[in-house]
Amino acid sequence: MIRSTFGTIKTLGGDTEFTFWAPQAARVEVVLQDATLPMERDGNGVWRARGAVSVGAEYRYRIDGDTLVPDPASRAQADDVHGPSLVTDLAFNWKHPEWRGRPFAGTVIYELHAGLCGGFSGIMAQLPRLAALGITAVQLMPVADFPGRRNWGYDGVLPYAPDTAYGTPKELQALVDAAHGLGLQIFLDVVYNHFGPDGNYLYLYARDFFHEDISTPWGEAIDFRRREVRDFFIGNALQWVCDYRFDGLRFDAVHAIKDRSFLHELAEAIRAATPGRHVHLILENEENDSRLIGGGPRNFDSQWADDFHHCMHVLLTGEKEAYYEDFQNPALQLARCLAEGFAYQGEPSAHAGGKQRGTSSAHLPSTSFVICLQNHDQVGNRAFGERLSQLAHPGALRAATALLLLTPQIPMIFFGEEFGETRPFLFFTDHHAELGKLVTQGRRKEFAKFSAFADPVIRETIPDPNAAETFEASRPHMQENDWTALYRDCLALRAREIVPRLEGCVSLGAKALSNHAVRAAWRMADGKTLTIAANFGIELLELEPVQGRLLFGEAADALPPLSACLWLG
Repeated sequence: MIRSTFGTIKTLGGDTEFTFWAPQAARVEVVLQDATLPMERDGNGVWRARGAVSVGAEYRYRIDGDTLVPDPASRAQADDVHGPSLVTDLAFNWKHPEWRGRPFAGTVIYELHAGLCGGFSGIMAQLPRLAALGITAVQLMPVADFPGRRNWGYDGVLPYAPDTAYGTPKELQALVDAAHGLGLQIFLDVVYNHFGPDGNYLYLYARDFFHEDISTPWGEAIDFRRREVRDFFIGNALQWVCDYRFDGLRFDAVHAIKDRSFLHELAEAIRAATPGRHVHLILENEENDSRLIGGGPRNFDSQWADDFHHCMHVLLTGEKEAYYEDFQNPALQLARCLAEGFAYQGEPSAHAGGKQRGTSSAHLPSTSFVICLQNHDQVGNRAFGERLSQLAHPGALRAATALLLLTPQIPMIFFGEEFGETRPFLFFTDHHAELGKLVTQGRRKEFAKFSAFADPVIRETIPDPNAAETFEASRPHMQENDWTALYRDCLALRAREIVPRLEGCVSLGAKALSNHAVRAAWRMADGKTLTIAANFGIELLELEPVQGRLLFGEAADALPPLSACLWLG
C-alpha cells in the first residue's frame, strides 16, 4: 500500500522525515525557521532528510541554493500556496471509528462549495438539515490549496493540503466524523489531470512530471508513465480515504488522463487500502468509456452522466448552443439515458466535429450513472451563472425534479436546488490582476460557442471572476419553501419504495411519448415493475395503462402537462 510517499511523516523515533521528488535539482535543503537540513538524493531524483522537527513547524525546500518552494505534498500551509508548508500530524480521535459507509445503490448526492457554505464548520452546521432532507452523501467541490481566498477549487496546486480559507486539517476531519455520526457519507472532488496556473513550482525542479508533447485545456499533460508521478497521486487519494476517512472520491475530467492504466491502478490501490469499507469512486469522463466502470477492483463505481443533464436541459430550456447542439432530439435521447445510461454510445458528435463519442453502456446497472439537473460545471460555466429556476418553466422543472429523484440512477442535487435558488452560481477566482485577465480571456475562448462569451457587447457585462462581489453574489439564500417540501417528499418516497428494491434492478426499456415526454420502466429486485412517465410539455398526452400503485402524480389514462408520475406493481 502506498502511503505518504512524498511530504513529511513522523518516524517511530519521533523525528520528521522529509521526502521530495526533484529530478532536475542538483542540491536541495529543508529550510526551517531556525535551521537547515541537507537532503540526500537517490538515483530516481527523490531527496530525503530527517530531523527532530516538531508538528506545526514551518518549512520550505531550497533548490540549488537559491529558490525557496513549498512542499508539493504539503499537508497544510501556513498561509497561501506560495508560503511555507507546515509539518502536520493527521492522527485524529475519531468519535465514530466503527463507521464503514453505506452501499452505493441507495446514495443521494448533494454537491456543494465549501467556501460558499462557510468553510468546514459551516458545512458541519448544515449536516442535520441535509440528513433530514433525505441526502445520504455530501460531496465537496475540491478543497486542495489554491491561490488566494476564493476559487472553485479546480486551480489547486497543493493537492494534499486543505485550503486555509476553509479551515484546518483537523476541522476537515471533524466534518467527516460529524457526517458519519449522522449516517451521512461524505465524498470529495479531486483533480488529477492538471495543476492551477499560479503556485505550481514543479516545472522548476520536476519537469519530468509533465508531457512536453501532449497538451490539455489547462497546459501540458501530466506524465503518468513515471512511477513517482503515479505514486504522488495515488498517495493523495489514499490520504483522503484513510487519514480523512472520506467515503468516496469524484475524479475530475479523467478524459484528460491519457494513460488509462493509471486509472485502473488508482482504483485498485484505493480498494486495497480500505477493506471492509464502502468507498465509492466516481468519474467525470466526456468520452463515455464504459470500460472504466464496474466489474472488479480495478474499475470505478459510476460516472457523472452528462448526457442525461444535457437532454434535460434542452427539454427545459430549448437551448441549442455549444454541446447542446448534440441533444436536439432530447426526449428520444433521454429515453436512451434512462434505459441504458449514455445517449452517445459510439455515435458521431456534431459538437466534436463528427468524432465518435462513447461506448456501449446498456450492460451496466442503472446505479452506474450519477444524474443531475444542475451541477457546478453546467451552471457556473454559463456566462451569467443562471440556475434552472431562472431558465425553465416552474412546472416543467418540478416534473424534472421528480424524474431525477424517482428513477433508479444515482441522483445528485446541486446546493440550493432544494430551495429553488434564484441566485446565480458564477465562476470566481482570486488571482493577481494580470493572471485574472488571462483567465477571463481563456474562458472566453473555451466557451466561445456560447453566444454570451462570443458577443463583444454581452461579454463586457459578464461578472468579473476576480471580483469579491462575484463570489458573494453566488452565495445561496438557503431558505426552505415549497421546493424543499417537493425534495423532501420525493426523497422519502425514494428511500421507502425504490432503494430497498434497487440491487439488481434491470431496465425494461424506455421510449419518447412525444417531443417533450418520456416513459421508462425497470424490473426491480423483488420482481415488481417500477414505471415513470414525465411530460415537460403543455399538452395532455394519452397514456397506455400502467399496472400497479400510483406512488406519485395524478395520472389516470392520460399524462397531464408539466407533470411526472410513478407506479410500482
